[in-house]
Amino acid sequence: MRKLNIVFMGTPEFAVTILAKILEENYNVVGVITAPDKPAGRGRKIQYSAVKTFALEKDLPILQPTNLKDETFVAQLKALNANLQVVVAFRMLPEVVWRMPEYGTFNLHASLLPQYRGAAPINWAIINGETKTGVTTFFIDDKIDTGAMILQRETSITEEDTAGTLHDKLMYEGANLVAETLALISADKVTTYLQDDSTITRNAYKIHRETCMVDWTKRLDEIYNHIRGLSPYPAAWTTLVTNGDELQLKLYKTSKEYTDTNLKPGTVITAKKSVKIAAVNGYLVLEEVQLPGKKRMDIVSVLNGFSFSEDAFVK
Repeated sequence: MRKLNIVFMGTPEFAVTILAKILEENYNVVGVITAPDKPAGRGRKIQYSAVKTFALEKDLPILQPTNLKDETFVAQLKALNANLQVVVAFRMLPEVVWRMPEYGTFNLHASLLPQYRGAAPINWAIINGETKTGVTTFFIDDKIDTGAMILQRETSITEEDTAGTLHDKLMYEGANLVAETLALISADKVTTYLQDDSTITRNAYKIHRETCMVDWTKRLDEIYNHIRGLSPYPAAWTTLVTNGDELQLKLYKTSKEYTDTNLKPGTVITAKKSVKIAAVNGYLVLEEVQLPGKKRMDIVSVLNGFSFSEDAFVK
């Protein structure tokens, strides 16, 4: 058996669960690389990444480079004497970094590669109405998410899944897959297989503000998937026109009501305890939303303090 000395690279909560699993399996983590601290919130207080917070609790050595090609950082990384690097939700690595360890550098990606290469695979799988996705481990090369694959596990996506619930499913599935991958590398029993680029039908582009805007000319299923694929973060939004004002309304949870309607898509229909919006082939029923300057609330709570005009619509 090979003794693994691991450098772990990651930043968000998703990566913390994988790092915790690696330690739980009693692998030797010689260092953690994560994003630099940054000011956040109204007070601009310095905020640590989720991975840094966890690494401090576990008394692990931490490096926070701003430039992954910086000679000082590269020398510090080399001094850790790792023979394997594990990457989860981090930046693209320069060749001088990913080639460094004897046993290579592998990444965990939250999709069934080669589908959904890119920054937001969880969001796009739901937005596109997929019924399955998964996690993949692969050895990093000089392009994004293109390296030779090691292991892959499939996960189902339900009609009720959001980006948040699917994130958690894949996080725990990913932790187990990383543990399996480490066991293979430790036993020197890894078999890799190349990704078939000719089969790619979907990519996972970075989510921008414009991506989050609801297009009310689309069919009900597409709008519903778009909203749950962006919930709870960064959240789909629409412009609500009511009482002579234009307000940005964030949409977190909705349901579908299929029916024939002659109403213009985007027309808002309100009742005492409900709000629904006309789409091409039915209504989108609002369940949890957020008005400007307010917290996320269920629609009944919204209606207790806010009234929609009779001619309200969204665009």
